Amino acid sequence: MTVNDSPWPAGVPAWADITVPDLDAAQRFYGGLLGWEFTEGRPETGGYVTASVDGHRVAGLLPASDGHADDPAAWCLYLAVDDVTLGTGHAVAAGAQLLAGPMTVLGLGDIAVLADPAGAVFGLWQSGTHTGWDVTDVPGAFVWAEQMSQHPDASRRFYTELFGYEPTDMSAPDFTYTSLAVGGSPAVGVGAYGAGVGADVPAAWTWYVAVEDADEAARLVPRVGGSVVSGPEDTPYGRLVLAQGPAREVVALLEQAPADVPA
Repeated sequence: MTVNDSPWPAGVPAWADITVPDLDAAQRFYGGLLGWEFTEGRPETGGYVTASVDGHRVAGLLPASDGHADDPAAWCLYLAVDDVTLGTGHAVAAGAQLLAGPMTVLGLGDIAVLADPAGAVFGLWQSGTHTGWDVTDVPGAFVWAEQMSQHPDASRRFYTELFGYEPTDMSAPDFTYTSLAVGGSPAVGVGAYGAGVGADVPAAWTWYVAVEDADEAARLVPRVGGSVVSGPEDTPYGRLVLAQGPAREVVALLEQAPADVPA
C-alpha cells in the first residue's frame, strides 16, 4: 500500500475520472464492486463526484452534460506534470492532439486532455490543492496503467520523450511490451495489441484497480450492472479480470500476486 498526500512525481499516474450518462448506475456498479464511497463536490463542479476507499480519494465521476449523454464513456488517466502548460506544449510538439485545456480547475489543479500520436486519450495533471489519489495498491485503488496500440514503438518514443521514462523491454516472441519507470520505479506500460485484436481497434489507456479476489469480482460484475469481457485469468502479476461498466467503459481488475512471488 502507498499512501500519498503530496504531488505525484512527473510521469506517474495521479488520477482517473470518467464522464457517464447515468451517474447513479455508475455509483451502484463501482460502489457494489469496489466498495467505493462517494462525495459530491460543490455546485460549481457540475456534479463531480469523488470516490474514496476508507476515506482516501481514488477516482472521480462526472455526469454527462445535456446533449452528451450518448457520447462514448471511457476512463481518462491523468499523468502528473510539474507544469501543465509546458507539458502540453511538449506533447503537442511531439505529435499529440490537444483536446481540452490547459486550464485551472477551481484551484484544485491544472489539467489538459490530449490524444497521443496513436490516438489514445490521456490527461496531464498539475497538482493544486488536489494532489490526485491518496492511496494506491490496495483493493479499490489504482495499481497499474498501460497504453496499448498497433504502434508500440512510436508510443514508447512519445511517452519517453515527454517524461524521460526509463524503459525496460519485457517483450516475448508473441508479446511486445515496455515498462516505463520513474526514478527506478515502474510507472506505466506501453504495449502492442495481440494478434487476435483487429487492426481497427483504437489505441487506448487502461487502468487497473486492485481487488481482493478476482474470481469473486468476476461473479459480482454482472450483478451490479456490468459485464465480464475476459478472465479471470492468471498473469505473472496476479489474477486478472477485464470488465465493462454500465456505460460500456473498460476497467481492469487485478488480484495482485503476493509480494514474495517473483514476477
